[in-house]
Amino acid sequence: MGFFDGLLGGRAAEFDSGSAASNSIELTKRHQQVSLTKQGAATGNLRVNLSWRMRTSDFDSEQKTSLFRHPFKALRPPEVIGHGQSMVNVDLDLGALYELTDGSKGVVQPLGGLLGDVNAPPYVKLSGDDRFGSASGETMYVNLDHRDDIKRLLVFVYIYDQTPAFDRTHAIVTLYPSNGPRIEIGLDERHPQARSCAVVMIENVKGELVVRREVKFVYGFQGELDRLYGWGLQWGRGYKAKAER
Repeated sequence: MGFFDGLLGGRAAEFDSGSAASNSIELTKRHQQVSLTKQGAATGNLRVNLSWRMRTSDFDSEQKTSLFRHPFKALRPPEVIGHGQSMVNVDLDLGALYELTDGSKGVVQPLGGLLGDVNAPPYVKLSGDDRFGSASGETMYVNLDHRDDIKRLLVFVYIYDQTPAFDRTHAIVTLYPSNGPRIEIGLDERHPQARSCAVVMIENVKGELVVRREVKFVYGFQGELDRLYGWGLQWGRGYKAKAER
């Protein structure tokens, strides 16, 4: 397996309101942030979920062949292909760099078993490591009842294998506040060689909890995200044990 970094040691909110049917807010390049405080959603556990699926373009050649045998398939809407180890060897991981108001910093991520704690510092907990692309994806919880203890939290996604494949997957990070609509950030940009992506920043800005879209792809690992955002942690090579089903 490939190696990845392992840890050693207010402006006005802008957002897409979404629709009543979807009950969601989509953060985009044009509308990049939303205030959880103004939404009345800055308490309780904030659930952060990463899910992904294969891009159907990966199967275009197979689909073209099948159209000769089944021409009526052309009239059907594009099929969403579920993700799984049998289709693509991609292990997307969800993580977060945190900085608390007392100055302590660190990372929550599957690599190294740094899963955090939701009821004690850093008030961030990763539910586990989805190694095979299950339907539920990966989930992280942030205890917003301790929002005054959290200075900033950078949610990121990285690929744990030797083949970058952000261009072959459609990934989405969804935030589910305790109140109000969910917040969605899609990773739709094509960056074939990228290994990591800073997705969203959750920041305490003068007592207001703001969620801001980042979606910045980098070609390195967590250490490069650290340097990009000035976290100042010390990093080294990290590995995962071989997983079994």
